[in-house]
Amino acid sequence: MPGISKRGIEVPASPIRKLTPLADAAKAGGAKVYHLNIGQPDLPTPKKALDALRRIDRTTLEYSPSNGIKPLRDRLVGYYAKFGIDVSEKEIIVTSGGSEALLLTFMTCLDPGDEIIMTEPGYANYISFAVTAGVTIKTVTSKIEDGFALPSVEDFERAITDRTKAILICNPNNPTGYLYSEEELYRLRDIVLNHNLFLISDEVYREFRYTDAPYLSALCLPGIEDNVVVVDSVSKRYSECGIRVGMIVSHNSLFLSSVMKFCQARLSPPLLGQIVAEASIEGTEDYSRECFEEYRDRRDFFIDGLNKIPGVYSPMPKGAFYTVLSLPVDDAEDFCKWCLETFRYKDGETPAGFSGETVMMAPAAGFYSTPGLGKNQVRMAYVLKKEDLARALLVLEKALEEYNA
Repeated sequence: MPGISKRGIEVPASPIRKLTPLADAAKAGGAKVYHLNIGQPDLPTPKKALDALRRIDRTTLEYSPSNGIKPLRDRLVGYYAKFGIDVSEKEIIVTSGGSEALLLTFMTCLDPGDEIIMTEPGYANYISFAVTAGVTIKTVTSKIEDGFALPSVEDFERAITDRTKAILICNPNNPTGYLYSEEELYRLRDIVLNHNLFLISDEVYREFRYTDAPYLSALCLPGIEDNVVVVDSVSKRYSECGIRVGMIVSHNSLFLSSVMKFCQARLSPPLLGQIVAEASIEGTEDYSRECFEEYRDRRDFFIDGLNKIPGVYSPMPKGAFYTVLSLPVDDAEDFCKWCLETFRYKDGETPAGFSGETVMMAPAAGFYSTPGLGKNQVRMAYVLKKEDLARALLVLEKALEEYNA
């Protein structure tokens, strides 16, 4: 049998999805599984967007331009302006989701063997994209006791070598829910300026910010206009994960023209997804406000409930809809597996064919690069309605009691 590539062997399994076979088996055995492992919004997609999908009347579903259809890019210019981001449609490239935006950015900004610095815990797929691009990830550690605030300038300086080409952030942060302050972003700006690095900023969750502080995109940091690349997506803000529409946004014309070579090679982003995304941007302000209020309420309810469980600690997330929390266990991955394979909570009479309730979480060690870190932590996404979150909290508390008995 032919050997598998070194790249294929080194790409890590997703900590978000790696336990899916166990969850599938639990459900096949009659269990109710509360999915806290994945950031799949349960709120409905805007009706305006779904209506646009139903109205598509074309005789041919053709290739779109490699940088995306112009009406969508024009709409995005107006969208970004609402957040103080001044860009033209020529500075926006539409991609097949935020994932492709990140991968193309890595391949354009970095050569194989170059280094990129990111905070840990960090979005696990960043590591997968880096391996795919032949890029080395260097990490600086944010700590749960600090609420996962940005590490110090000294930590970043220690990580920088002559192979470092970029710093990658996610703001608001997945997996921690942390929102970087203006002061922290300016500290990053100075590091980027002093070392002439790219600053790649994943801003997919900008709608979900639970503070009164003004929003500041990396694209608005003065003095590094040509250093900044913003990665974006419609997946979370419009509950449109399945249409696979993302964006690369930058003022750097050389970077954009280089990205376009990769875009032309992959031909075009999804045509139908772009039509849906275009319809989502304007006339959905009430929808966006209602989604924000719902996630804020879920956050307040869920984090308060987590911190009432003995031995559990979660900082209060300032953005997105995730939290990384510590559990009173030695090995969170073992606990997560045990919940799916063994534990079932039952109260009252059990209907025929129903084996009980359990929870699915993402072991947080998979969001760290440094061995041993995050071993007693999990990432949870509060993307369920409050009634289900309440049940999940009860089931988690009972599971911890039984596991530690």
